[in-house]
Amino acid sequence: QVQLQESGGGLVQAGGSLRLSCAASGGTFSSRAMGWFRQAPGKEREFVAAVRSTGTTYYADSVEGRFTISIGNAKMTGYLEMNSLKPEDTAVYYCAAKRILGGGDYFTSRGYDYWGQGTQVTVSS
Repeated sequence: QVQLQESGGGLVQAGGSLRLSCAASGGTFSSRAMGWFRQAPGKEREFVAAVRSTGTTYYADSVEGRFTISIGNAKMTGYLEMNSLKPEDTAVYYCAAKRILGGGDYFTSRGYDYWGQGTQVTVSS
């Protein structure tokens, strides 16, 4: 059973940057895809970015070019580098992971098997 723990959230001004981390325990990101989702108050959880075990990455249109998803060399920690932040990026950010060699849906919550508790990101205007 993989446990995930996010960190790195906080309050930042518009135009600023944050880097979120997702630490895995009970397993690694080797041979499994990882994703980031976010949920703003009153809205549904939405896809932000994903990275497959092959290294292929996917991004929501709203963050393409501003956010970068990656996994550390030891495959124990995933990251979401967020630049040029906007007030509309304000949300709770969740990391998620698929089971080993799990394929299929990378873009919805249903496609992931393990979830962290979330970290708050607030962008002030």
